[in-house]
Amino acid sequence: MVRWRWLGRLGHPEAVALMAATRERVLAGDDDAQELLLCEHPPTVTLGRSADRGHVVAPPALLAAHGAIVVETSRGGDVTYHGPGQVMIYPVVRVRRGVVAFLAEIAGVLAATAADLGVPGAAWRREPAGLWLDGAKLAACGLHLRRQVANHGWAFDVATPPAMWQLVVPCGLATPVVSLDRARRARGQGAAPPVAEVAARLGPALAARWS
Repeated sequence: MVRWRWLGRLGHPEAVALMAATRERVLAGDDDAQELLLCEHPPTVTLGRSADRGHVVAPPALLAAHGAIVVETSRGGDVTYHGPGQVMIYPVVRVRRGVVAFLAEIAGVLAATAADLGVPGAAWRREPAGLWLDGAKLAACGLHLRRQVANHGWAFDVATPPAMWQLVVPCGLATPVVSLDRARRARGQGAAPPVAEVAARLGPALAARWS
């Protein structure tokens, strides 16, 4: 049985340490330690293994004004932003059917949740990888595998303030991003639910896939 936990607002370094400790237990043979961690980060710019630092376009003074830190990570991918308004989805589980299938499975749950919340039509795309809605990215992904046990994962954009995306070139792409909140408002449905409520929907739906 894979557990899931909502950790609330948690710093990126603390989340990475928790993922690492959990993965070590799984790698040591304790499959009961597999866990889906859900949280919301303070403003954070992350650099993946293939990051182009030129995609951090905000000067240090502007990052500081937003309270944003910049951290290097072991996940795949380029530069992106995490912060209030995003559900971070960190599955520390054994990946048994291949990375692409694993990412597509998570994307399917995110798309179904978006549809349940009034925003149908989101779909997994392998290149560029992510969950896309009408040509804009709704959720971004980046994993790190060690002996087929994952950490890092997905960022599902519930209500990121649009100004925060101006700090970076997200995933190194010139394509737009969209939040669940913006998509709902464009459909005349009002604001998106709070991040914690969205996480409470995602947690059991995802954990059930690996149990």
